Amino acid sequence: MDRALCSAEEISVCLRNLYEQFGYTAYKMSKFEEYDLYARNKDFLVSDSVITFTDRDGKLMALKPDVTLSIVKNGKDLPWAQKVYYNENVYRVTRGAHGYREIMQIGLEAMGSIDDYCICEVLTLATQSLKQISPDAVLEVSDLSILKELTDSLQIPLSKRETLVRFISQKNAHELAALCRDCGLSGEQTDVLRWLASTCGTPSEVLPELETKLSGFVSQETLRRFANVLQALDNEEILRIDFSVVDDIHYYNGFVFKGFVRGIPESILSGGQYDKLMKKMHRTSGAIGFAVYTDLLSRLEAPNTGFDVDTVLLYSPEVSPKALREQVNILMATGISVMTQTVMPENIRCRQVLKFNGSEVETLENNA
Repeated sequence: MDRALCSAEEISVCLRNLYEQFGYTAYKMSKFEEYDLYARNKDFLVSDSVITFTDRDGKLMALKPDVTLSIVKNGKDLPWAQKVYYNENVYRVTRGAHGYREIMQIGLEAMGSIDDYCICEVLTLATQSLKQISPDAVLEVSDLSILKELTDSLQIPLSKRETLVRFISQKNAHELAALCRDCGLSGEQTDVLRWLASTCGTPSEVLPELETKLSGFVSQETLRRFANVLQALDNEEILRIDFSVVDDIHYYNGFVFKGFVRGIPESILSGGQYDKLMKKMHRTSGAIGFAVYTDLLSRLEAPNTGFDVDTVLLYSPEVSPKALREQVNILMATGISVMTQTVMPENIRCRQVLKFNGSEVETLENNA
């Protein structure tokens, strides 16, 4: 079956199996946390709308709108990488909606000692997650370390960096050039930033050009690390280097990435390194992870054909269950859906109606 036509539930099962294969263990948590956790980190949330209630002891609580914050809050700093995945409900206003929804979200986190292989492994799982969802997918990857070193080298004023990052994320070449003039950058320096904002291609297309363009602005160590991780990945055909993927620079650092599939105009997977969030929450270790927004996957399910089922198979109670089961298997082996009934139900929309007498199948006229 084409993975793009699978339900969100089926995809969740596939993803859990994938993550367990790589040694990630299931992480379970409470449905709610103290509201203060989310109030302090609203910028990290997909939506800042949170459902709150007062506990019996007077403490303000919230139904969790995010999983990562809870994992970080309740975790420990360890000398190894703690690898967990989750399949949890979150409660928030979804993108493009006006009301709260209970949403199943699946993702993974690696926290602790995060080296280049760990980053490579998480990116590998991100690409494989997308391929489980759809054969037509793209993972866009960036590195905020490159952006930070470049802006430091160009001496972009701190007061203008958030604006600059926004223009890069929008690929807004006109406003970016105007900002560079305001900052007193030369034409060569402006061209470097415009190249960074506009670049998008596979690692084999972009990496050879990266060192040439950024040499003297970004350290060889940072460029080499970025290249080494990406060159170690499989699935080059769905990887894109795109430095307009920036996310929130107050929480993220290093590698950041977003996943897209054809048919959905927004990212269905988002992740990156979030050492800054760990530090803000008084943790000393590193972290990287991603989430798959399974609420968006309903848009990929099979289109409505106007039928409830492909075939209604009528049979009499005298037909043996074994013979009926064998006939159903024969029909389903052709890829169709089959509903068995002793009498034709009212208001059922089907492509065909068949009747099975125990040995032969007869086609009946379908007036649906």
